[in-house]
Amino acid sequence: MHTAEIRRRFLDHFEQAGHTVVPSAPLLFDDPNLLFVNAGMVPFKPYFLGQETPPWQTATSVQKCVRTLDIEEVGKTTRHGTFFQMNGNFSFGDYFKEGAITHAWRLITGSVADGGLGIDADKIWVTVLHSDQEAREIWRRVAGLPDERIQDRGLLDNYWHMGVPGPGGPCSEIYVDRGPEFGPDGGPVVDEDRFLEIWNLVFMQEEIANVRAKDQFDVIGELPNKNIDTGMGLERVAYLLQGKGNLYEIDEVFPVIEKASEVSGRTYGKDHADDVRFRVVADHVRSGLMLMGDGVTPGNEARGYVLRRLLRRAVRSMRLLGFEDPALPLLLPVSLERMKASYPELEADFPRIEQIAYAEEDAFRQTLGKGTQIFESAAVKVKESGGSGLSGEAAFTLHDTYGFPIDITLEMAAEKGLSVDEEGFRSLMAEQRSRAKADAKAKKGSHADTTVYRSALDANGPTDWQAYTTLTTESRVQALIAGGATVPVLGAGSVGEVVLDRTPFYAESGGQHADAGHLQWDGGRAEVLDVQRPVRGLVVHQVRVLDGELTLDAPVEAVVDAEWRLGARQAHSGTHVVHAALREVLGPTALQAGSYNRPGYLRLDYGWSGALSPDQLHGVEEASNRALRADLPVTAKTMSLPEAREWGALALFGETYGEDVRVVEIGGPWSRELCGGTHVDRSSQIGTVVITSDGSVGAGNRRVEALVGIEGFQYLAKERDVVRQLTDLLKTQPEDVPGRVNDLLERLKAAEKAAEKIKAAQLLGAAGDVAASARDVGGVAYVGHHAAGAAGGDVRTIALDIRKRLADRPAVVVVIGDAGDKPAAVVALNEAAQERGLSANDLIKVVGAQIGGKGGGKADVAQGGGTDVAGIPAALSAVEAALAR
Repeated sequence: MHTAEIRRRFLDHFEQAGHTVVPSAPLLFDDPNLLFVNAGMVPFKPYFLGQETPPWQTATSVQKCVRTLDIEEVGKTTRHGTFFQMNGNFSFGDYFKEGAITHAWRLITGSVADGGLGIDADKIWVTVLHSDQEAREIWRRVAGLPDERIQDRGLLDNYWHMGVPGPGGPCSEIYVDRGPEFGPDGGPVVDEDRFLEIWNLVFMQEEIANVRAKDQFDVIGELPNKNIDTGMGLERVAYLLQGKGNLYEIDEVFPVIEKASEVSGRTYGKDHADDVRFRVVADHVRSGLMLMGDGVTPGNEARGYVLRRLLRRAVRSMRLLGFEDPALPLLLPVSLERMKASYPELEADFPRIEQIAYAEEDAFRQTLGKGTQIFESAAVKVKESGGSGLSGEAAFTLHDTYGFPIDITLEMAAEKGLSVDEEGFRSLMAEQRSRAKADAKAKKGSHADTTVYRSALDANGPTDWQAYTTLTTESRVQALIAGGATVPVLGAGSVGEVVLDRTPFYAESGGQHADAGHLQWDGGRAEVLDVQRPVRGLVVHQVRVLDGELTLDAPVEAVVDAEWRLGARQAHSGTHVVHAALREVLGPTALQAGSYNRPGYLRLDYGWSGALSPDQLHGVEEASNRALRADLPVTAKTMSLPEAREWGALALFGETYGEDVRVVEIGGPWSRELCGGTHVDRSSQIGTVVITSDGSVGAGNRRVEALVGIEGFQYLAKERDVVRQLTDLLKTQPEDVPGRVNDLLERLKAAEKAAEKIKAAQLLGAAGDVAASARDVGGVAYVGHHAAGAAGGDVRTIALDIRKRLADRPAVVVVIGDAGDKPAAVVALNEAAQERGLSANDLIKVVGAQIGGKGGGKADVAQGGGTDVAGIPAALSAVEAALAR
């Protein structure tokens, strides 16, 4: 049974049982504590935590998930994968244990002909919490399971909670016996390879507090509404029903292994090391496809770094399999063919996805080239020093600074007969991970505690948010917060947070900066510094009290700065216009991948490989301003997400949308996007769009910046003034300025070259006099010369010229220049001096010690530099003293 068919049967089963089918949330979910959705229940957390009222009593979903904590273990075991799908059914105060068990039993044991999965009931075992006799009795009664196939387990295995105070409860796990060839008998408590867990039913019935560990917490009471949360691993069920040994061999994954085997010439199943590489390729290509499909782009931080690592590990593994040509163009389409049955949107978006992926592979191949050069240099130094191994620090630098994988370092070192200090490398990697975890923990801590905001929401309900309709509201203070706790008053000069019953202020979201403005009341005034939504439904204003005292329950007038809001509306609408113009000029793959706007300014990241030509950039700017001149209507409509997608509205990557969404149109279908921001009424109100820059922000991604409104006019006015000043200085017309400036630059370059020639001739002309000043030191002719104003190239020329003039005797020449206040030194010895046992490479180190630098070279010529010009006389004297010794 294909994976997509299992998915369909699961959803159909619960839909027929009255559940609402909820589409999978994007992998990028609005949760500050998660990089990606990592469990099927994540999108439902607000309902389980009581932060929001669920729109349905029962629901079902197949949720896309990504876990990357064990990324290094992928392929080494049959259990670890990064992307997976979690089937789930949920009840919010509707059915409880018996309903959950009954639904699960009917699906897994129901006949294939009737829409079930057809698993043999005699092969099913379950576990329950040792104290949950109710669940045991239901399994006996509903499923007819004998006691020996219902096994007790403790809190560590069969109790679920989120790790924080809140809901919790016992769970019951469903296992399938795969047979004696997979391990010993005795049920899941004996062996979890033979007895494969496929489904976990969580019975959320208790409120817990004082959570100390997974099995250490206090139960403080029963939940008023008992809920059900289940999770069935789709990939596990697939490889069970398809008769495969692991998740890498199911129909959605194995075709990538087959393609990798075909192009590499290696066979899957013959060599463990190669099998690991094949599995890494298959897992990471699929995970990369799904992440890019949800809008993640490769980068050096957070989600982008995870994607970059997945793609590069896949490419690296193909190289280790002996395939050195571009691999993703061959593998990614194979994964698309297998995944589009469940996620048809991937096919429509594939031109953008492949553009990003192939650009990342090209960049990584260049990185491999650079890393190879660095490695070769490090290997030569090891051999020259008589060593036999590359240090852990060198391997770590290759990995961390140049992105050079340790596997390739090990491979290349072995080819040269060198070892690598893997223990030292792993130690440095562990230190880096520890720092990263500590940093992540610190960042998480700054976001995680929302207790005070939840309390305000529970006590007063959601904020009446009126940002779309007005700039002022008569409001009442519902909560005052300072230092993470509620306070009764905010005094003059203090900074704190204010929750109002209603507000006209736009809270920062969707790339739009928060509104500016003020609160005023009888006897006081406060400046609004920031506006955020720390929990859904609650708008919180950060304020600085300017006069008076702000107290609880005080009536206030909330006033948005009208000029600020106008600029913000112009910038946000301008962002939509520039996005549409990019797609008009470049094509549909130029999709927005992130944005930021504030009054007068916008920044938009978009998927594209390669720099835009001047004509393309001008085309985007002209298309934008033509839209402004056309005075296009700007409208907003609210509809369901499926309706919006059918209507052709663009859902921007990285954003999270609810059941109902707001679609903003500019000129009808020309620009139609899901957006919660504030906008102008007609495009002409944007004023102007002036593109100020376009540059790369990573492989396959670029960033355009622009000014709008009065800020755009001011920018153009400054440029006009600069041109006017140039025309006055050059006595020419504006259109002739570039030519005149180019002529001046050419003349300046010619003059500089002439001056350099004159200077070089003067320096060389003095070389004869300098050579004549040679003194006998230790039996050799020594010249120590400070060439004032000379740079590195001139210094070398002078030193070699002087050495040539002293060919009749052993000679040592040291010349040090000081151009740019940086010493540049050259030591030159003739053959006769070298026969005396002297070396330029040794003497340059004597020089370096005095001028704050270092250098190197061969026995006849060595050169170096430093930082201390004042040390030049001491350097010349030190060489003389060394020769005398």
